Amino acid sequence: MTEPSASLRDALAWLTALAEESRLRLYALLAEGELAVGELVTILGQSQPRVSRHLKLLLEAGLVERRREGAWAFFHAPEKGGAAGLARAILARLDAKDPVFAADRERLAETRAARAARAQKYFAENAPVWDETRRLHAPEAEVEAAILSAALDGAPKVRRLLDIGCGAGRMLELLAPRAESAIGVDLSAAMLGVARARLELAGLRNVQLRQGDIFALPVERGSIDLAVVHQVLHYLDNPARALREAALTLAPGGRLIVVDFAPHQCEMLREKHEHRRLGFAAREVDGYLKQAGLKPCLHRDLAPGDAAGEQNLTVSLWLARDPRASAH
Repeated sequence: MTEPSASLRDALAWLTALAEESRLRLYALLAEGELAVGELVTILGQSQPRVSRHLKLLLEAGLVERRREGAWAFFHAPEKGGAAGLARAILARLDAKDPVFAADRERLAETRAARAARAQKYFAENAPVWDETRRLHAPEAEVEAAILSAALDGAPKVRRLLDIGCGAGRMLELLAPRAESAIGVDLSAAMLGVARARLELAGLRNVQLRQGDIFALPVERGSIDLAVVHQVLHYLDNPARALREAALTLAPGGRLIVVDFAPHQCEMLREKHEHRRLGFAAREVDGYLKQAGLKPCLHRDLAPGDAAGEQNLTVSLWLARDPRASAH
């Protein structure tokens, strides 16, 4: 795809914004991926006010974008647009061995390694909780194969993907390679940190992570082709409301996948792991989906493995579609 033409005024604004060493270094770093202000301060070795001032100029020129996540702000260089095309063309002509850029990349690698270490520590501390639940239901490979089948629905690619309650980012890791762009939303900053490190390790650059409430998603209405709500509903006091909010994000013809447990009697999940609901009957979720204005298309149950024992859990998958005609 060719980049749109730029006016003389816009081109001069972009070039002026980049025509300063710190700002060019900042842009080069943000073209590598999303970074927080504190991380940029560490990499550049400059004060936060100075870095923030340079970021403000890049923002005003449209060369970078900002995303709030609680008290933090994250920045990234957009992939598309006239500003992005010009700036990336300039980067491509720079000497990759230049000592200033090489040192920045080295500190960027150190920053990413530190981030990954923190995420791994958090994951290790919480892994026993997740593993205890995993042992009670069907093998992950079987569940994920069913999700992939429903997600792709015979198509080679998904355009815009949304993972609602993305947690540690496994669904994004699974589905984002099959999407043109993806968004993951979670209320927990700690879990978003785990997801960010996981997606970086997987080399996925087409994903944005956003901190937000499942009942007020920070996503444009009518913009999503496939939304996924994976093992989230059982934590909620109002799952029907969550699915109504999810449905509002769907573009005409868009699809929603819901994955959760069928009804069960495993009280341990309520007592130890904060599950509010002990599973959902097929008719119950079908009702939620219809109330949300969606058409249920598929319901599938995945029985637990032989090793699950007496307190076994059946994983249920639902697929629903927005009944409006697709625009593409």
